[in-house]
Amino acid sequence: MKHIFMGLAILMAAASLDALVVSEPSIAGNRERVERQQPAAPAPANDPIRTLVSRLDLEKYKATVKGLTAFGDRRQGTTRNRQAVDWIEAQLKSYGCANVERITYEYKARQAGGGGGGGQGAGQKPPDATIASGEVRSGPGGSRYRGITRRTGVNNDPMRQPDEKLRALNTEPATDGQRQEVYCTKVGSTRPDEMYIVGGHMDGHGWGEAANDNGSGTALVMELARVFSMPDVVTDRTIRFALWNNEETGTNGARAYIEQRAGLQGKEDPPGSRRYPEPRWIAMIQHDMMMWDHGMPRADGSYSPEQRPEADVNIEFQSTSRWADEAMKLAFFFRAANEKYATDYPAAVGPHMTNTDSGPFMDFIPAISLRENERGMHTGAGWNPTWHQPIDVFTTFSDKDFRLGLNAAQTTLSGVAQLTNARLK
Repeated sequence: MKHIFMGLAILMAAASLDALVVSEPSIAGNRERVERQQPAAPAPANDPIRTLVSRLDLEKYKATVKGLTAFGDRRQGTTRNRQAVDWIEAQLKSYGCANVERITYEYKARQAGGGGGGGQGAGQKPPDATIASGEVRSGPGGSRYRGITRRTGVNNDPMRQPDEKLRALNTEPATDGQRQEVYCTKVGSTRPDEMYIVGGHMDGHGWGEAANDNGSGTALVMELARVFSMPDVVTDRTIRFALWNNEETGTNGARAYIEQRAGLQGKEDPPGSRRYPEPRWIAMIQHDMMMWDHGMPRADGSYSPEQRPEADVNIEFQSTSRWADEAMKLAFFFRAANEKYATDYPAAVGPHMTNTDSGPFMDFIPAISLRENERGMHTGAGWNPTWHQPIDVFTTFSDKDFRLGLNAAQTTLSGVAQLTNARLK
C-alpha cells in the first residue's frame, strides 16, 4: 500500500504542475466541472503572485500571533474567547476585508472524549501512536511506527502553568450557551458565485496561550485576508476567510457553519443582483498548528530546541473521504505552489487528514489541511510537546518556528491566488 501511494504521489506531483481539475458537488450532490487550472512555469519577473507573496511579512505574522495570545488559551465558552472573537473581527475590518460577519450557534457540552483536537486524556499512554480519534495509524500508509513515542493529552492541571498571571487569565471555565465565530469575504470579480474557503480555528485549551494550537493557523488566515483585501488585488473567484470556534470540542463551529450555510450555496440575493451570500463551495483549505517541527522526543523524554533538518509544511487530505481523488490533486497542486513560491521550507503530502475543521467539509467538497507535522504519525506519537500543554506560549517559539508558519502562509496564498486568478490592478 505504501508503494502504491508513493507511486501516486509521484504521478500527482507531475500532474499538478500541468493541470488540476477539481469537481464539486452542489448541496444536492450534483457534480459540476471547474475549469482546468495551470500554474505557470517558471514565474516571470512581474509575476503578480510573487508580488502578493512578498507582502506576507514575518513580523506582521508574529505580531498577529502575539495579539491572539493576549487572550490566553481562548477556551470556548469563556469571556476570553468572546473577547478574542471581537479582536479578530476588529482586525479583519482594519484590513479592509469585506463582508465581515458572524455565525451564531448554540453549544452544549456533550460526553467527554472525541473532539476536534482533544487528544488522549491526560496521563494515558497510547499504544504505539494513537491519534485523538482512537485510530492507530503510526507510520506512512499505516505502517508500525519505530522510534521513541511519548504520551499525548490535554493538560487540565492549572498548576502546571508556572506563569501566575496567565494561570489567572485562563481560570474561567467554559459554560454552555451561545457561541460565535467570524468570517470575511473577498468577492470574485467575474465568478462571485464560486468560492474557496480558507480556515483556521481560534479556540484552544491546555492552560497556555494556544500560540501554536491554533494562534499560528488563525494568524495565517488573518494575514491572507489582509493581503487579498488590499485595494489593488483582484480575483476572479470568491475567497472566504473563516476563523472557526469550538474546534477543540469536536469541530462544532465548522459543523454549525455547514448546517446554516450549505443550503444557501449559489443563490443570488436579491435575484439577478450577482450577489451571493453563500457562493458555491469549490474547496476548503484548513490550517491547524503551523510552527513546531523539532522531531521525535529523545530517549530521556526531552526535545531538541532546534527544528529538525527535515522540517517541512505538511499538506494532508483524507484518503477515505468522498472527494479523496480531487483532494489529493488539490494537495499536490499546493505542493507545487510551495516549490515555486515558498522561501524556506518544502512541503510534503500525506493521505491522513483528521481531527480538524476540514473534516466536516471533506464529504461535501475537496478538503485539505496544512500543518507542521503528520497528524497520524508525528503528532499521535508525541512529537509535539506544545500540543494542548502549558508551554504553548509565544516565547516557546523561535523565528525559525514562526518562519515555518509563514512558509505555510506563502504556500496557501500562492495556491489560492492561482486558483482564483489573483492579479493586481
